[in-house]
Amino acid sequence: MAKVKQVGLLAAGCQPWNKDVCAASGDRFAYCATLAIYIYQLDQQYNEFKLRSIMSEHKKTITAISWCPDNPDLFASASADNLLIVWNVAEKKAVARLDNTKGVPVSVSWCWNSADGVAFVSQRGPLYIWVYRGPDPGVTVHKEAHSFLSDICLFRWHPTKKGKLVFGHTDGSLSVFQPGSKSQKHVLRPESLEGTDEEDPVSALEWDPLSSDYLLVSNLHNGIRLVDSEALACITSFCFPSAAASVQCLAWVPSAPGMFITGDSQVGVLRVWNVSRSTPLDSFKLKKTGFHALHVLNSPLAKKAQSSCSPSKSQYTSSTSEAVPPPTLSQNRSFSLPPGHAVCCFMDGGVGLYDMGAKKWDFLRDLGHVETIFDCKFKPDDPNLLATASFDGTIKIWDTNTLTAVYTSPGNEGVVYSLSWAPGDLNCIAGATSRNGAFIWDVRKGKIITRFNEVSRARPRVSEPDHTMHSVMRLSVFLQHGKNGIFCISWSHKDSKRIATCSGDGFCIIRTIDGKILHKYKHPAAVFGCDWSQNNKDMIATGCEDKNVRVYYLATSSDQPLKVFTGHLAKVFHVRWSPLREGILCSGSDDGTVRIWDYTQDACINVLSGHTAPVRGLMWNTEVPYLLISGSWDYTIRVWDTRDGTCLDTVYDHGADVYGLTCHQSRPFTIASCSRDSTVRLWSLTPLISPLLLNVLTDQPWEKIIGNTDTAMVPGSPPLLCGKVSRDIKQELDKLSFDIRAKKLRWFSECFSPPGGSSNLWDLVSVINGQDDSLLPASYSKGVMHMKHLLKFKTSEAQELTIVKMSKFGGGIGAPSKEERLKEAADIHLRLGQIQRYCELMVELGQWEKALSVAPGVSMKYWKKLMQRRADQLMAEDNDDAIPYCVATGDIKKLVTFFSGRGQLLEALLIAQGACEGNIRAPQSSAGNHTTNDVDNRQQYQSLLHKVCKDLAEWYFQDGCSVLAACCHLAVDDVELAMSSLMRGNELELAACVGIVLGEGANQSTAYCLQLLARKYMTNPTWELSADLLRMIPDNHVLLAKLCAFYPGSAAEINQLHERCGLPSLEECKALAEEAVNEGDLFSAVKFHLLSPEPEVALQIGINHVKEQLAGSDWTVDDVQPILDLMSYIRTDRLITTKTTEARSELLILCGYIGALLAIRRQYSSIVPALYEYTSQLLKRREVCVPLKIEQLSVELDAWRACTQANSIPPSECQREEFSCLQRRIQPSHKGALLLCGADYVTGSNLPSHSDLQLSCFTGQRIQGPVFLLEDNKSAISLNDALMWAKVNPFSPLGTGLRINPF
Repeated sequence: MAKVKQVGLLAAGCQPWNKDVCAASGDRFAYCATLAIYIYQLDQQYNEFKLRSIMSEHKKTITAISWCPDNPDLFASASADNLLIVWNVAEKKAVARLDNTKGVPVSVSWCWNSADGVAFVSQRGPLYIWVYRGPDPGVTVHKEAHSFLSDICLFRWHPTKKGKLVFGHTDGSLSVFQPGSKSQKHVLRPESLEGTDEEDPVSALEWDPLSSDYLLVSNLHNGIRLVDSEALACITSFCFPSAAASVQCLAWVPSAPGMFITGDSQVGVLRVWNVSRSTPLDSFKLKKTGFHALHVLNSPLAKKAQSSCSPSKSQYTSSTSEAVPPPTLSQNRSFSLPPGHAVCCFMDGGVGLYDMGAKKWDFLRDLGHVETIFDCKFKPDDPNLLATASFDGTIKIWDTNTLTAVYTSPGNEGVVYSLSWAPGDLNCIAGATSRNGAFIWDVRKGKIITRFNEVSRARPRVSEPDHTMHSVMRLSVFLQHGKNGIFCISWSHKDSKRIATCSGDGFCIIRTIDGKILHKYKHPAAVFGCDWSQNNKDMIATGCEDKNVRVYYLATSSDQPLKVFTGHLAKVFHVRWSPLREGILCSGSDDGTVRIWDYTQDACINVLSGHTAPVRGLMWNTEVPYLLISGSWDYTIRVWDTRDGTCLDTVYDHGADVYGLTCHQSRPFTIASCSRDSTVRLWSLTPLISPLLLNVLTDQPWEKIIGNTDTAMVPGSPPLLCGKVSRDIKQELDKLSFDIRAKKLRWFSECFSPPGGSSNLWDLVSVINGQDDSLLPASYSKGVMHMKHLLKFKTSEAQELTIVKMSKFGGGIGAPSKEERLKEAADIHLRLGQIQRYCELMVELGQWEKALSVAPGVSMKYWKKLMQRRADQLMAEDNDDAIPYCVATGDIKKLVTFFSGRGQLLEALLIAQGACEGNIRAPQSSAGNHTTNDVDNRQQYQSLLHKVCKDLAEWYFQDGCSVLAACCHLAVDDVELAMSSLMRGNELELAACVGIVLGEGANQSTAYCLQLLARKYMTNPTWELSADLLRMIPDNHVLLAKLCAFYPGSAAEINQLHERCGLPSLEECKALAEEAVNEGDLFSAVKFHLLSPEPEVALQIGINHVKEQLAGSDWTVDDVQPILDLMSYIRTDRLITTKTTEARSELLILCGYIGALLAIRRQYSSIVPALYEYTSQLLKRREVCVPLKIEQLSVELDAWRACTQANSIPPSECQREEFSCLQRRIQPSHKGALLLCGADYVTGSNLPSHSDLQLSCFTGQRIQGPVFLLEDNKSAISLNDALMWAKVNPFSPLGTGLRINPF
């Protein structure tokens, strides 16, 4: 099982190089970065788009993608390595490959005549058609589409006229082909180009879906035209408001005939057009950066149905009948925007899905790298900010809690190879580039404040003085490496005035920040890496193309290295000094090895072999001195124990070369990696050193937690913390006089936990435990807040916003004559005092405000009803303007349902809490005593609030964020559900720490959590740790007995453990077992026999008892489960002997069957069929005598399926009876028993992985998220299924009798 957990993924942006880089089909859309295709799908439950998979088999730039029009599961992609792939999105795999496309395809499209055919073209043709399956597969050439005189930009088949085809060329012309007609090559160039050699490439090309001959064409400089491909004439030239506007992309809107949209290429303006007008109908600025690609989804996305209460128009109209209102118009009011979703891709890599009707983003990834990411580093004073440097010429800074980009550098730097943060809180980053030398970017100002001129010795450009940065600002640096690119830049963190750079010219140059050259170290070849020693400010190491590592000492005037380390067989890339062991450094090389050097011994002390390609990323852990992490061109990350050279784990999730690795010293077990696949991924190393946190949890002495490097480096010894953060925590704890344990658990837990809510969780624990609000950190108000703070913080936020924002209202236009007549009629009704009729006519005119302003003149009841009708109409239109109407009428439930239905759970939460605090209430229609009513409402709102919190928690949970789900439950003081979320997310260590600090309210959950942790550590060498965990649980006698029964040591070792756990010796247990048998105490008899020298006897007694129970008719799961669970702890070596074959088979069958019933009780739906199948298979294959029949198991499973899963066929009467019998059996016998319901879903379950695809042996389907390998090292199930299985049946699904331990 993987020891390194993937806990976060920063997806790449969309590439701006090629045309056809986004596509959509049904409820999915796709876009491509340089090397990978990202597939997003609508989550129907929460009405939001989620990243479902990353396709990455292309090794060079992807040039085009196209979705199959006939099969929404298929799409094709082409790349610069002459490769064409057909993918099955549902199965997340390539189904066909064409390895030689005879040129780089610039455009790809599915054929009009075959669902199995893909057409592609490159440069000047010809057009190839690849039929990838069927009776006659192969590649053919289009008969006419070849021998063009200008390169092809893109081509489009006609959607309805079979075989009709148009090409757009770089000279601005079009070529049109259709069966049975003469070919038209290079026609319809823009008029201004006729007779010239100028080029004006066709930038977009789309057939009119309602015509066989019309098509929209856009040229880069000459704008958009509607042309007739038959008459070869231009019908309309469309005019832009500004001569500066140019268009890269356009798309028809299928839901609105004649309407299309365009995206400006300079700024992110979306324009809406109709072919009947040459000027745009409307425009919206969606982003600062220009559009690159657009695609409108063919079918509008199905939103959750809103119930509409508008009655149909009745034939007879009386003065009190309800009018049918017209739809609400957009602010422009001259037209209503078509319903439709546009996939928008921008020049800065941003990608979004824009809902044109609602004028809002359904999904937006604002920034993303579109190319290889070469380097990543955490901000020295903030573990939540991560900077990345990319081939795309930018540095971006990400918030690792929200996984969003918060800053980006101005860009256009060529390739940015390396970055280095300024020490401390200076907020500056130095970047090293391929063509522009080096620069310093002031993050807060968003400016490049210093440019290191590479070509001349001129002073750098420096912006206006900034006194906080005066030391950096005086950088008269021109880090001169000629015209060579700089591969590495390193800002000294021991002496903030020094910066080192190294380059292809063979120099490593050290300068002070005021421009003075301190040292210029010449190497015999290119220098790729340099690193300052963390223990000696005057020492720097370099990695060189000549295969050597050099160490220079700056305190001398010599330009010669102090040490030269030889041994690598190919060029050395990065070098890294150990932060914890003085004189130790490592180097990574193109020979695929990592070498560890000891400066004090002049020697290589270890060679780490395992990578199969050049090593790039290198990183020492800042707390555990022997942990080293490396990344390679073989796409893997490896974690090493440098004491003996063991590789502790290999991570395969990146889809290309791994370049950068980093961690922050205050969160040392969370690492970030970056890659040529354009993603950044976050990993947790905590599973590698988890016994350490358990030592904190079980209050072990400090020497088992914190040590010195010499002790920690002893091979085979358990991990110890040796870094600054752990020492600081200990010093702070030593100063405290009270609350020491709670602080100790919190501080260490935060140090071990990845970002994503652990600090938020601990803040909420402090609030529940009564901590003063003034002690809460500033970050608290940005996370999930306790309900008592929600309104307070949101109100102050609203006041801040009011100061800087003012509302804008659009004007209306003149009304047509029918409206004039209605208006006149309404005025007459008003003068006659017929207010209700006036109101209804105003509604019919769509003038709701006038109707509502006089409606109280009829009655408050009528006003309220009218308000509700207006709200219903706006909700049916999915319009946010419904909100004030619901608030004014106090219709909390409707508003919460409206928000929840749209997946806006945070808004629903705010409304529910506002109602609970009495801020939102229904207007009273008469004076009187409303106290009772208020109390009833308050209770109703309270339950609504809890429901919304529960929904929000489930949303976070299904998004793989169990810690934030727990925060939502704690926000309404629901400790039990919070603990349940953590345990279902397998965050056991965190749950135990939190449970202990919360105290009594969490006791039951904490006890169960400690039991699961104890099971995790029932293995060598952590048996004692397991015993310590169980001893923390009150009433732990049976639990300790299970531990001792399972322990596999010699008789002496077993007796020693019995003594530690307060249990009798082996021989005494044998006597006690016989005594219990005589007294008829069956449970004690089984327990003591398991603890005796002959544990097999326990099986005979226990299994016979269970079989007797099952032979009756009124047994329940709780009658037999405790004794089965006890027997399952028999030592494995005793259970799998030949003489226990029959007893073993019966035990496995009984545990499987009862496990299936427990899974039904706990709602582990995904494993219920597997448990029934497992039990049936064992019954078929083994000679046993148990009161279970295969036929009966099948009947039970069918009844469960029919009664619990959404089927079109209702369950039969027999199935209902069978299921109700099952429900009686699984009812818990104790009312206060802890019941953990709902499937497990660990962090990272929703993150797409590039690792080898594993199929689940339960379902045969591909496993999403972490995989758990069974004992044969071939069969795999998802980690989530493994966790649920182990909680209801301890034995492996393979039926071997081995226990399963996925915790």
